[in-house]
Amino acid sequence: MTRDQIMNHLRERIVAFATSRGSREVAEDLAQDVFMVLHEKYSQVTELTELVPLSFQILRFKMLDLHRKMLRRGEYDQESIDERPVADCEGDPSIQVEQKERVGQLIDALHRLGERCRELFRLKLQGHTFPEIQQLFGERSINTIYTWDSRCRKQLLALMGGRWETIPLTGEAKKSTGKGVQ
Repeated sequence: MTRDQIMNHLRERIVAFATSRGSREVAEDLAQDVFMVLHEKYSQVTELTELVPLSFQILRFKMLDLHRKMLRRGEYDQESIDERPVADCEGDPSIQVEQKERVGQLIDALHRLGERCRELFRLKLQGHTFPEIQQLFGERSINTIYTWDSRCRKQLLALMGGRWETIPLTGEAKKSTGKGVQ
């Protein structure tokens, strides 16, 4: 078997293994990364008995690195807006007033942010990914975009009074805290 034939079979095994741990797209990227390392640093290794364990060891390190990056960026903690439960506030005017006040605070805080932060939030709300935002801003490093995002969110949180949302009290809770109308 030639090195190219070995590499083709090895690629299939790497992609299959990585796909079992994540998405197909990520698996393809990881396989490409593994082969870059094999080509650049281990081109002298030609035996199948050496290539298989070496490539899977490299894959393991690449997967761990990807996992650390995702944890650091908070990608595991993100929650979809579509899956978040919506409170039924049509019947309670006090909740409607609180929400209108909160929206007003948010709009006011957004107007007080710098132009870059407003543009970053606008692009995120339009559904752009961080790599797309990086290209739109013309930045060389995606880490710059992550840093800007973190700083802008902290600044917005401070302008909002240090809390993202208020917890409206239900009828029973209002009576027990004395905040309800009697």
